[in-house]
Amino acid sequence: MRVNIDGGRAFAAIGAPIARALAFLIAAAPAHARDFYQGKTIEFVVSEGVGGGSDILSRLVGKHIGRFLPGEPSIVTKNMPGAGGLAGANYLYNLGARDGTSVGVVEESLYATQLFHMPGLMADIGRFNWIGRIMSNNAAMFAWHSAAVKKIDDAYKTQLVVATPGLSSQMRMTLLRRITHLDLKLVVGHSGTPEAIVAMERGEVDALTAPWKVFRVGHADWLRDKTVNVILQTGMTPAPDLPGVPRVVDLAQNNEQRQILELISLGAEFGRSIVAPPGVPPERVAELRAAFAATIQDPQFQADARTAQLDLDPLTGAGIQAVVDQAFRYPAEIFAKAAELARLQ
Repeated sequence: MRVNIDGGRAFAAIGAPIARALAFLIAAAPAHARDFYQGKTIEFVVSEGVGGGSDILSRLVGKHIGRFLPGEPSIVTKNMPGAGGLAGANYLYNLGARDGTSVGVVEESLYATQLFHMPGLMADIGRFNWIGRIMSNNAAMFAWHSAAVKKIDDAYKTQLVVATPGLSSQMRMTLLRRITHLDLKLVVGHSGTPEAIVAMERGEVDALTAPWKVFRVGHADWLRDKTVNVILQTGMTPAPDLPGVPRVVDLAQNNEQRQILELISLGAEFGRSIVAPPGVPPERVAELRAAFAATIQDPQFQADARTAQLDLDPLTGAGIQAVVDQAFRYPAEIFAKAAELARLQ
């Protein structure tokens, strides 16, 4: 398991060293926290069904984190699938207990939902209490070996037919096409990545994007046999094993373009993160952050992650909070321009 507390080169400054974070957070926790958590149960909300990626990660953290909270409360996982992850997030934000006994895993799609003013989100992600990130979600764009486009620069002159399953994917690719003038033809209607992959195999589309950590395991043979070419990364932090593959932000031609492309890339940094509702007392947030920081350093947790073949790159609560703060620090006109460029017509 690769544990990257600092979140990679691009955001090295925002991740606090784990020992310092632990010392600070534990020191900040009140002495009566043990009395608060003693005998209590923490609900761990998962915004998808049993067996999905977020569910697996939530249960992994939930198995261990109680040992690092004073009073060792029980952890009960509550799956709340629906609306592409919005059901669970809306529940946490509006109905979750605000005393430190309700937390949950949310996904990076929330960021795009809020950024592009998509319907369904009844929350402000900037007001969640961010406890820590379990895994980032840098995605890569793959082009089929027979496609004329072998690298992303080819798509300035040659059309690339890209599958965009899901509204969020469609809006991101629409923005990318408009701002960079890449010749991308977007195909909608696929139910998800597996169906889009089948369409690529059939020659119906040339390319699609998928989470790199998942794709490189599930389709290792394609990468080995050069069945696909990896031509672009969507996250801010480049994957160490994709040297020379440009990021979306590397396509910017000026500062305004770079800021807009950073906006749509920051979602990958959110990845799968643990949050608590707004209004949780600061001392409870400090306890939860300290417990998460201790969990990801715990040998038993790391052994379980290796057994599950999970390649994690966690961030402490302070680290992911810095990502959130960065995401909302851009000028209002940059947000407006990004939303306009992503608008579907």
